[in-house]
Amino acid sequence: MSRWKLFKDAFLGKEQDYTKVNLKTAIFVLSVPMILEMIMESLFAVVDIFFVGKLGEQAAATVGLTEAVLMIVYSVGVGLSMAATAMVARRFGEKNFKEAGSAAFQLLFLGGLSSVVIAVFGFIFAEDILVLMGASNEVLAIGVPYTQIIFAGNLAIMLLFLINGAFRGAGQPHLAMRALWLSNGINIVLDPVLIFGLGQWEGFGLVGAAWATTIGRSIGVIYQLYHLMNGKHLLVVLKEHIIIKWSVIKRIVSISAAGMGQFLIDSVAWIVLIRMAAGFGDDAVAGLTITFRILMFTLMPAWGLSAAASTLVGQNLGAKKVKRASMAVWLTARYNVLFLLVVTLLYLVFANVIASWFIQSPEVIDIISTGLRVIVLGYVFFGVGMVMIQAFNGAGDTRTPMFINIFVFLLLEIPLAFFLAIFMELEMLGIFITIAFCHSLHALVAIYWFRRGRWKKVEL
Repeated sequence: MSRWKLFKDAFLGKEQDYTKVNLKTAIFVLSVPMILEMIMESLFAVVDIFFVGKLGEQAAATVGLTEAVLMIVYSVGVGLSMAATAMVARRFGEKNFKEAGSAAFQLLFLGGLSSVVIAVFGFIFAEDILVLMGASNEVLAIGVPYTQIIFAGNLAIMLLFLINGAFRGAGQPHLAMRALWLSNGINIVLDPVLIFGLGQWEGFGLVGAAWATTIGRSIGVIYQLYHLMNGKHLLVVLKEHIIIKWSVIKRIVSISAAGMGQFLIDSVAWIVLIRMAAGFGDDAVAGLTITFRILMFTLMPAWGLSAAASTLVGQNLGAKKVKRASMAVWLTARYNVLFLLVVTLLYLVFANVIASWFIQSPEVIDIISTGLRVIVLGYVFFGVGMVMIQAFNGAGDTRTPMFINIFVFLLLEIPLAFFLAIFMELEMLGIFITIAFCHSLHALVAIYWFRRGRWKKVEL
């Protein structure tokens, strides 16, 4: 079968049996829509802050402070998304589509309940949240309504994460891709209209950005729910599934709690590194921020491949094909290594040129180019490590990655960065060396535990 035909099948969503189809074909068909989905999410983030930034530094600060607190919401959504992928994939591997639909309903119930609690808390305490985050009086004057709307509409964020996780577990990443493209596409169109107005209408200002996000993501969720309930796909929620099963919910909480932990630990480590860089001046913060924006953009295809491994592990474990699940992981890791090896060479050669695309300051360009050249020395390890972590998550073993994150990012990365950057006075070079070393070590530890095979025995 030609690559074009496979690409077309992936984009249009031809359903496959991922416990039987050729593994190379399975990885390609699953990863294409996942990569496209992540590219759209990145594009939305850039466009959104581009328009908000035109309102002034207080508006941009409001978005930044609110999003910092929303990391908690995102962690809940990411954790539930991991549980959704693992549980639905396992039921699909067993060909137990009825129980997959039931699990999807339990996930919807739990996600909806969580979002209501977060919405009430965030709406009532919006001003207190901004004050706690260190907002200035100018930010408080314009930012409270924005924060209230974002928190009140967090149901859309929660369900978008969760249902997309279920779609991926079911081997339907094209639906996840379309939902995100629809929601973020609408958001991108509404942003300038609702912020700046149209014709004689002046728009809502910063509040318009909150409404654009909420409306866009809500429409994306409506699209998801339509495909989840229309009966045209193997993953479907029917009336008979609308029964709360506390035993299933308990299992979801167990899986998602460790998934939330993974995300939060990684976030805490990043916040500490940013705060450490701030001690070296604005150029250092700008350099670190832009470096990671560049690196994350080129890591997207690798993340798409990793997500494919998660689905393949879950479904093949459900089908009792443990060896095939393991083969899928190693094959995906090989593709990731080859891709990131090419990217590594590009960054090593063109780091200065790439850095100059984003900023004119020679000092910041020097920091960015140094960061790119140092951090990408661990890229090949990153490629293997992220596949291993997604394999654990796809198997429902979210605790192992959480413990790995605790050891590497909390107990090692933070003190090592302090030692190299401050005590040894390497400053930003010390932070970059720490990142490259710790993420490489993270990959090696993940490989060790993957080979131990505990993930093969997880029951869902």
